[in-house]
Amino acid sequence: MKLYVGNLSFGATEGDVQQAFNAFGTVDSVAIITDKFSGRSRGFCFVEMPIQSEAEAAIQAMNGADFQGRALVVNIARPRENRENRGRNFGGDNRGFRGGGDRQRDGQRGRRDNYRNDY
Repeated sequence: MKLYVGNLSFGATEGDVQQAFNAFGTVDSVAIITDKFSGRSRGFCFVEMPIQSEAEAAIQAMNGADFQGRALVVNIARPRENRENRGRNFGGDNRGFRGGGDRQRDGQRGRRDNYRNDY
């Protein structure tokens, strides 16, 4: 069973989290989620525990418990959402920037030509 652990201290390591959750049973893995640019912890992780009863005991005991000065939020991890557009729909036809100033239409000069000095 995969558990979400939120409000995690930024200084916590995977070893720290595993040690805390080992008190309730077997921990298969701990994955602290980090920012892809800075590499710094994002303040949450996922803990995988193979036995459901042990995972439920960990949720009961660790949710709201103080861990390195912060009250943890522990619950069953939800499936990852589809991240296809992720809020980046700015309308239009999604063909990118379509501006332009020097395109000539119907024999007209482009915008840049308006500022040219023909001396």
